[in-house]
Amino acid sequence: MRILVTNDDGIHARGLTVLEAIARELSDDVWIVAPETDQSGSSHSLSLNDPLRLREVGPRHFAVKGTPTDCVIMGVRHILAHGAPDLVLSGVNRGQNLADDVTYSGTIAGAFEGAILRVRSIALSQAYRDPENIPWEVAERHGADVLRRLLDADIDPSVVLNVNFPWVAPDAVTGIDITEQGQRDQSHLKIEPRFDGRGNPYYWVAFDRGRQNPAPGTDLRAIYDGAISVTALSLNLTDHRASAALSERLRVAEGA
Repeated sequence: MRILVTNDDGIHARGLTVLEAIARELSDDVWIVAPETDQSGSSHSLSLNDPLRLREVGPRHFAVKGTPTDCVIMGVRHILAHGAPDLVLSGVNRGQNLADDVTYSGTIAGAFEGAILRVRSIALSQAYRDPENIPWEVAERHGADVLRRLLDADIDPSVVLNVNFPWVAPDAVTGIDITEQGQRDQSHLKIEPRFDGRGNPYYWVAFDRGRQNPAPGTDLRAIYDGAISVTALSLNLTDHRASAALSERLRVAEGA
């Protein structure tokens, strides 16, 4: 099995090293194509007005001056043009990708690009409470086993599997929950003003921390309960209920 590994935290990120080790438990044919610099929050952006610079940093290790989307395209269509990967792994992200996070996440986007190219794709993220003490050992301990189980399932390549590891100790993980995408309490979102050395204002997008009460069955609840969350995500963003309601409304209007 040929595996293409990418991320959004950059070629030197600890989580990328963790994911490479996980991938090597599944195969010895592993290729790394990751952004030259941190691309967190880049979502599914694509470089169209700037050239992609490719740098080989080691055997089967490449850095791309671009986004995670660029990296997957470069990996599949150029670096591995002689033989496409069977699996794209994106991560392990430094921090959870849950609920609304998935729309911002470069980690998820890397996996989505793999799905667009019809390669089975999985995104992995490690939740944490203390940014100075990220529990990478949870992903390290459970990652390969989770992936083996997911790969055994007959899932269409158009579906991205979003895996999040909880912030508990490896032995305290309560299991694997198949979840749905949750929704955050956006009242915690804020703009934090600061001033530079010249007294000029600048701003940070920030979130107030605090215990929430996410709905049962969601990715947020699984992480809060110490479980590994697996959410199946689709590229098709059509809301079928709303479409049906609009169709009915237009039919009524036309008949009036």
